[in-house]
Amino acid sequence: MSNQDLINKTILFVKEKLENAEGGHDWFHIQRVYKNALLIASGETCNETIVKLGALLHDIADSKFHDGDETVGPKIARKFLESENVSEDIITHVIQIIDNISFKGGNNKKTFSSIELDIVQDADRLDAIGAIGIARAFNYGGFKNRAMHNPQISPNLSMTKEEYKNSQAPTINHFYEKLLLLKDKMNTQTGKEIAQKRHEYMQGFLSQFYAEWDGEL
Repeated sequence: MSNQDLINKTILFVKEKLENAEGGHDWFHIQRVYKNALLIASGETCNETIVKLGALLHDIADSKFHDGDETVGPKIARKFLESENVSEDIITHVIQIIDNISFKGGNNKKTFSSIELDIVQDADRLDAIGAIGIARAFNYGGFKNRAMHNPQISPNLSMTKEEYKNSQAPTINHFYEKLLLLKDKMNTQTGKEIAQKRHEYMQGFLSQFYAEWDGEL
């Protein structure tokens, strides 16, 4: 089977698995991350097949929707790749990407490093910021029935991994607890340049949001 055939089969598999996923973690999220990853990869020396598979499978079973279980995604990805007779070295690399990609309150210490992980991580983080990031944040907040904003609840910038996973804070707090921090956590030059633009867009949005909240505009 050619690499392109494998990618095509992976796309079909992911579309089917995420058919009923929450709007911020659905196939379209995967598709955007995939496109971001290809854009970043074009300026790097990397194994493009691993980048593509990592991008397509990175959220195949987000732990947020599986009672916090971080083992579900890697297991599903491994089972699929083994069924397609993918070599063990590629499978292991893709699983390492899935295991190490998440933000987790800024407490996720990488246990693995590669340019392919750097690329997919940047691609995923880019989809969490800018206009799409804002839309996803409020979509997820609505999904969890969270307040948009509560001035009496301050952002918590020193959460543990467990506190971050279990947070019920208003959506606006999420900007300070994660989204505005991502610009300085990018790995690649392309990722950093795109992130800067999206970061500035979010800052403008927050200024407008607070002005409207306070009845100033």
